[in-house]
Amino acid sequence: MSHSNRDKDGNPLIQRYTPNERSNHWITAICFILLAVSGLAMFHPAMAWMAMFLGGGQWTRILHPFIGLVMFVSFAVLVLRFWHHNHIDAADKQWMKQIGDVLNNREDKLPKIGMYNAGQKMLFFVLIASMCGLLLSGIVIWRAYFAFYFPIEIVRLAALLHAFSAFVLICSIVVHIYAAFWVKGSIGAMIRGTVTYGWARKHHPRWFEEVVRKNRD
Repeated sequence: MSHSNRDKDGNPLIQRYTPNERSNHWITAICFILLAVSGLAMFHPAMAWMAMFLGGGQWTRILHPFIGLVMFVSFAVLVLRFWHHNHIDAADKQWMKQIGDVLNNREDKLPKIGMYNAGQKMLFFVLIASMCGLLLSGIVIWRAYFAFYFPIEIVRLAALLHAFSAFVLICSIVVHIYAAFWVKGSIGAMIRGTVTYGWARKHHPRWFEEVVRKNRD
């Protein structure tokens, strides 16, 4: 992680995400949006109009599972990239106990945060669980290729699990997007790849210190 260029005010910037990490994130995000709208279109007649995003009902049924596989693979690569930043440690447990300080932006009172805070780490594991639930249940209910291998009871249970996992995933992503807007500078980090020294020092001081130390070496 090296020094990058400077922002428009001349402040030095730190690289938070590489171009590869960013494109990996946005491929997953685009797949998620397409899957959410097409899945909702198939889930309930009131949302059937959303099928237009993938070219109508027939195309929606054909494309949805394939896009699902692309999202799962892309997400799996993200998990491998960021796994080592998401171990829950003692500072995370303390962060959770001080959730009042978190919600009131009293970051000076919190333990020093690394690359991600405890909330982001928990979201990471919820996303992994719901993605695995979607993949396994999705294969069972994929009519064109796999559904006929399973008894109807299993297919019905898989359809329920698929809907439940999708609900958890959509809620989690809503929280993820809300948090990205709430912590100013987060979206810029995932678009440009860089953050200011001030942002890093304020929101992720332990990570900031590690990056500065590496730059000195």
